[in-house]
Amino acid sequence: MSSKQEKVVQFINLASKLLDTDRQMKDIFAAVVKNGGNKAICKYFDQNGKIRSYKYTKMQENAYTFAAYISNKLADKEKNKPVILKVSNGPHWGEIFWAILMSGFKPLLMDAKTAKEGAQNLANQSKAVAIISDDLNDYDTTKITFDEIVEAKPSTFEPTWENEVIFCSSGTTGDVKLMVFNGENLCHQICASLDMPKETVDIIYPDSLGKVNILAMIPFHHIFGFVAVFLWYTFYGKTLCYTPSNAPSDLQNTCRKCGVTHIYSVPLFWDSLSQTLERKMALMDPKMQDKINKLLDYNTGKISKKEAGFSATNLFKGIVQKKLMGNKVRYCISGGGALSAKTSTIMNGVGYPLYNGFGMTEVGVTSVELSSDVKVRLKATIGRALHGVEYKIAGDDVTKGELLIKGPQIHIREIIGGVEKPTELDNGFFHSGDIAGMDEDGEFYIKGRIKEIIINATGENIFPDELEIFFKDLPHVNQKSVLGVAKAGSLDEDICLALELDNAVTAEEIAEIEKIVNDTKLPHDVKINKIYLAKGRLPLANNMKVKRYAIKKAIEQGTGEYVLINEKRETVSFEGFDQEELKDVFTKMRAIFSKILVLPLFKVSDDGHWINDLGGDSMSYVELIQTVQNDFDVTIPPEQYGKLTCVNDFVLSVATLLREKK
Repeated sequence: MSSKQEKVVQFINLASKLLDTDRQMKDIFAAVVKNGGNKAICKYFDQNGKIRSYKYTKMQENAYTFAAYISNKLADKEKNKPVILKVSNGPHWGEIFWAILMSGFKPLLMDAKTAKEGAQNLANQSKAVAIISDDLNDYDTTKITFDEIVEAKPSTFEPTWENEVIFCSSGTTGDVKLMVFNGENLCHQICASLDMPKETVDIIYPDSLGKVNILAMIPFHHIFGFVAVFLWYTFYGKTLCYTPSNAPSDLQNTCRKCGVTHIYSVPLFWDSLSQTLERKMALMDPKMQDKINKLLDYNTGKISKKEAGFSATNLFKGIVQKKLMGNKVRYCISGGGALSAKTSTIMNGVGYPLYNGFGMTEVGVTSVELSSDVKVRLKATIGRALHGVEYKIAGDDVTKGELLIKGPQIHIREIIGGVEKPTELDNGFFHSGDIAGMDEDGEFYIKGRIKEIIINATGENIFPDELEIFFKDLPHVNQKSVLGVAKAGSLDEDICLALELDNAVTAEEIAEIEKIVNDTKLPHDVKINKIYLAKGRLPLANNMKVKRYAIKKAIEQGTGEYVLINEKRETVSFEGFDQEELKDVFTKMRAIFSKILVLPLFKVSDDGHWINDLGGDSMSYVELIQTVQNDFDVTIPPEQYGKLTCVNDFVLSVATLLREKK
C-alpha cells in the first residue's frame, strides 16, 4: 500500500468512529462540525457575481440561530412531527435542515419547484406541522418563510434533537409514498465509504492530497444529492460549490471559477455536456477536430501516446477542458438513469473520469464504479455493493433478474396515504424493482425497471433504457422516452418512442426524424412501432428523469397530449353549414395561424397540424386559443383544447359556436 493510499485509508476511517456513538443524527452533526472545523463549507456567488464563502464554524452558529427561531415559532406544535423543507439548494439549506432536527421535528424534504397543490397534499398526508419555503404561496399548514429564518438573530437555545428524516417519492398528487430514515440508517450510509480506498484515492481524500470542491447541483431533497453530495462531503469537511442556476453557462462558470474537483449529476447533464463539445467541434477547423478525436481515443485506450502525439499532453487536455468544466475535475459520477456509451466515451475521452453509480430513495446510494481502468468505466456498470451492503440477483440467472439489496442503511418504515407501515423485506433483502445482472468480474449493471419492461407479441421482455441509447443523437429532440403502450384487446404492447422537439422544427425535419428512427437497426429484431410527439414538454421526475409511466398513461387514456408522427387525419365535414359564411371564417382563421406562427399564408394548409406540420408549440397554442376566442367572440370549451390541431378543426368549432349563438 502506497503512502498516498495509507493517508486516504486513515482519512476515510473517520466514518468508522460513528459506529462508536449512539448513531443518532446529532452524532452526525457533531462529526460534521468537528471534521470541518475552520475549513470552508461553501462557495457561492453573491448578487454582484463575486465568489463568497464561509466556514463550518459559521455553519454551526447559523444552525443554532435558525433552530432557536424555528423552535420559538412552533412552540405550540407537537414535537417529533414533520416539518417540510421546500427550499432550493444553497448555503442555508443544510443549516435549516439541521435546525429542524435540533428543534425536535422531522425534516421532510421536498422539491422546491413543487406546485402549491402538491405541497399542500403532501403536508396533509404527512400531518406536517409546518412548511419552510422560499415560494410566495400561502398554505393551510403553518408557513415559515426562508427569509425570516436566515434573518433571525442569535438567541439562547438548547437543542431537543429529533432523529428521523423523511424523503418523498416524485409524485405529489394522490397517495404519496414517504420513506423514513433514522440516524442509524444514515450513519451506515456514511460508513458505506469505508472500502473505497481499496480501489480509488480520488473520490474522498484529506486536504494534504488536494482540495475537494464538489458541485452542489443535484437537488438535496433527492436521495442522490442528499447522500452523495450533502451528507458524505460535509461529513468529511469538504466544500460545496453552489451555482446561481442550472443553466449550462452558470454550471460551467461555477466549475471553472470555484475550482470544482467533483461533479455528480444525472445522464441528462452528461449528455448535454458531451453534445456541447460535439457542437463546438463541428465549428472547428479539421486539424483541431483531428487533435480532439485523438485526445478522445488516447484517453479511452484506443491509441497509444505516440499515436496521439500532442493530443496526449496535459497542455492540450487543459485547452479542451477550459472550454468545458475547467481542468481541476478529478471525479465524476452519473446516477439516476442509463448512461450512454457515447457520452461515457466523450467525457472520459476529454479527461473527466466519469463513473456510473446506483441508488434509490428507499435504500440510499448503494454502489458506484470505482475502477481507475477506463475500459471498466466505459462498460457503464454500477460497480460492486458498497461497504455494509449486499447485492443479490433474484432467480437462477445472475445475468438477468431483479436486484435485491440488503444493508443497515435501508429506510425503517414508509408512509403511504397517511398510513405508516414497516419496510417490507424478504429475508432481509429489499426488492429494488430494477432488473440487473452481474458479469464475470462480479460487476453489476442495470437493465431497467420491472414495471417499465415492454412485452412484445412474442412474449420477449424489452428494456426501454437499452433502446433509448440508440436514439440519443436524434436531431431537434430535447427529450425522449421509449415505452410500451397497450394494444387494444391484446396483452402485448407497442414499442413507442415519445419525443419532445425543438419549437422551431419544420415538417421536413420531422419527416427526417421519422426516417432516422425507422432506419435504426435495433437489437433482437426489435422495431419502434409508433412515434409520438409531445404537444408540450415530456414530464420529468425531479427535473432529472423522464417519467415513462405518466406518458404511457396519457397515451393510453387518449388525453391528446401526444400525437402520432404519421397520424392520418380524418377529413373534417362541414355538411350543413353555409359555404359563404364559412369562407369568412376560413379567411380569418388562416390569418390568425399565419400571424402567430410567423408563416406566410401560402404555407398554412387547412389540414396542417399545429406542431407536426406548422412548427407550433404548446405555448403558442395558448395564444392561438385566446386570439380565436377574442376575434370571433366565442368561448372554446376547455375539453377541446389539444384536440383542435389545424385550421379545419378550429373553423368547424368556431362555426358551430357561432351557429349556436344565433
